[in-house]
Amino acid sequence: QVQLVESGGGLVQPGGSLTLSCAASGSIFNINVMGWYRQAPGKQREMVATVTSGGSTNYADSVKGRFTISRDNAKKTVYLQMNALKPEDTAIYYCNSDITRTWPRTTRAYWGQGTQVTVSS
Repeated sequence: QVQLVESGGGLVQPGGSLTLSCAASGSIFNINVMGWYRQAPGKQREMVATVTSGGSTNYADSVKGRFTISRDNAKKTVYLQMNALKPEDTAIYYCNSDITRTWPRTTRAYWGQGTQVTVSS
């Protein structure tokens, strides 16, 4: 069984910073793309940032220059450093990873349970 467990959400003032973490565990053979998505109330889930196993990154235009995604392959963990936070960043943030299980050798996307980020004064 494979699990993604997120941590690091919370309440922060506009202009503040937060770091989210997501650790994968279980019977894992390989992790390809890891990423963060978010869903605000009444809106569709959207991609925030992704990072490949080789370190290539992709960001939503709304977070470029403010958020940084990184990963530690040895720890099977992906991070999202969020700076200069705005009220419109308020959402539930979900971790997503394309994971190949050890056995059976299948690959699919897994989601974490989500962590709330609230940006408010």
